[in-house]
Amino acid sequence: MAEPFPVEPELSPEELVPGPSPDPAAWAPPPSPPRPRIRFPPRPGRVGAPLALPREPALFPWLARRLAPGEATLWCGPRPAVDPLLEMLYAGSALARGRVSLLEGGNRFHPYRIGELGRSLGLDAEATLRRIRLARGFTAHQMVALVDAWGREVRRHPPTLLVGHDLPALFWDGETPPEERDALLRRVARALASLLRRTGLPLVLTLGPEGAGRFPGLADEGPRWSDYLTIARGPTALRLRAMRDDVRLTLVARPPGQLGMEAFDGGPSAEEVTAWGVPLRRTARRSRSG
Repeated sequence: MAEPFPVEPELSPEELVPGPSPDPAAWAPPPSPPRPRIRFPPRPGRVGAPLALPREPALFPWLARRLAPGEATLWCGPRPAVDPLLEMLYAGSALARGRVSLLEGGNRFHPYRIGELGRSLGLDAEATLRRIRLARGFTAHQMVALVDAWGREVRRHPPTLLVGHDLPALFWDGETPPEERDALLRRVARALASLLRRTGLPLVLTLGPEGAGRFPGLADEGPRWSDYLTIARGPTALRLRAMRDDVRLTLVARPPGQLGMEAFDGGPSAEEVTAWGVPLRRTARRSRSG
């Protein structure tokens, strides 16, 4: 099983019990936040970050090029699109003998699925999970305390990659007053910026389709952004778009070695397409064909 962060003094063990999962349909909409400013630093001749990810499948080098030491990469999209890609990232990191330090805000960590993905890459399921250290918060104040303590955790157990999964979710559960929510999220943004300056580690920060609009302070007080990915899901594909260089990747459910029509398009502007090594889970939506 994935190991938790050590509980800091301000959190008692009795507080770390799962509460009811918030209903996304009941969330109040944000008060028309300003469009986030994407702060991409200029990097002539920039190369990929020295991150522990394998060279195959082609998905992993593509993701690694979006990361940079000491900077955050935002993954924005609906949960059915973001979560399977993130689980594949965990398995790929384990395959390359990397270590992930994960702060979970959405209570959506699925060890059995991640273990199976590890098996699909030739790893033992338990070995895959041992390379992930996990901490969950169940209230907004617990999440603030865990972010503040993340630096101490990283010193004790050095990772190769930080992941903040849906950190703002707990602040929009209806329990936190709007004025307090904004102040707490800005504190989280500043803490993340300080963490990356001190550790020099890359951070993957997953958000919903609204992007940074539900994370006050992230654009102006948070860490520097390496890239901003939008992720969308179709019936048989995941579509990724990296905003820094405006490059796109489509992951399709296709047997290894099989070519699609995109192989005949060519040209520098053609969209990159690669096989998705894991079948997409079925949705309730049925195809009209057949």
